[in-house]
Amino acid sequence: MTLVESGTRALIGAVFGPTAIGETEYAQRLLHLLRPDMLVLWDKGFDGNAFLAAVTGTGAKVLGRLRNNRQTPVVTRLPDGSYLSVLGSVRVRVVDAHINVTCADGTTFGASYRLVTTLTDACRHPATALIALYHQRWEHESAYYALRHTILNGHVLRSGDPVGIDQEMWSLLTLYQLLRTVMVDAAESRHGTDPDRCGFTIAFQAARELVVRAERVVVETADPVGTIGRRVLAALLPPRRPGSAPARSNLRLPATARDRLTGGPTPATPSPTSTSPSSSPRAPSARCQPLPGMTDTPLRPAAAANGSWPCSVPIPTVTGTPGTSPSTWATSPSAPCTNNSPDGPTADSSERPAGASTAPHPIR
Repeated sequence: MTLVESGTRALIGAVFGPTAIGETEYAQRLLHLLRPDMLVLWDKGFDGNAFLAAVTGTGAKVLGRLRNNRQTPVVTRLPDGSYLSVLGSVRVRVVDAHINVTCADGTTFGASYRLVTTLTDACRHPATALIALYHQRWEHESAYYALRHTILNGHVLRSGDPVGIDQEMWSLLTLYQLLRTVMVDAAESRHGTDPDRCGFTIAFQAARELVVRAERVVVETADPVGTIGRRVLAALLPPRRPGSAPARSNLRLPATARDRLTGGPTPATPSPTSTSPSSSPRAPSARCQPLPGMTDTPLRPAAAANGSWPCSVPIPTVTGTPGTSPSTWATSPSAPCTNNSPDGPTADSSERPAGASTAPHPIR
């Protein structure tokens, strides 16, 4: 079980052990790494009342999937089609969405998603923006792909005892983290370069060649980018296209029943490339109105880093094709709103000081 930063796919923390222990219990061991400026993304199976309360107790915000059979009482309907509810002792907001996927060959299919979030302010965080942002959870699958396939390349861990497996696992995670660090440093050296475009396979092969040839063991001058970083920048990938294939685990571990370790997350359901929220049974309000007692610390998901969230009235049907930037999915004909004053929202692009970060770190 790992905690991964979606923007860079760098590891924040990792735990592992026998399969007799479930995912939720392993996840409990990572909660001390959460911070109030984080937005935690997760797949189905982590929406238990106790676990949800433990996560929100750290101050972090949550955006995750609900199990289809989970009953959620409707407390208040919101203009964007979502509604306020309560899970255990935690006040949440539920977004029902139908996901329409159009593949490159023209094949289409759909699925229903139920998202739960502690971002209860529908004005600052409209449903369409949250649905598009949830797609970032798939960056976690890319991290596991690099570990299982790029580094291991189908090889089986050599150790046959738990202590040896621990050593091999930590060495793999350390190598992965070092390469991610080099890749992010390279991306930051070229203004406007998204770390998503840095190829992990290129970085891995470049590092392996340096080790085999014993090159640059001792350097006289500091090189912020380095050989690996330059190779990565010379072969940047095109902007990432939203994926829709379910994840599959191909990592094989020693078949010791009691001590066999988990090889990654459970298979995920297809992710969306275009979205539309379910329609509200009530007509949307003409403006975002404050809800009594419903306030949030300003927290903007990464998709809104370049501007304030639009008011969610009315919400149009959202369509798109693979390759469309998530920031273009969440649209609204109304002016942006940045507060919940009794007089209604106001447009203000100077809510934060110049240079201040407006995006938390979505993680899973």
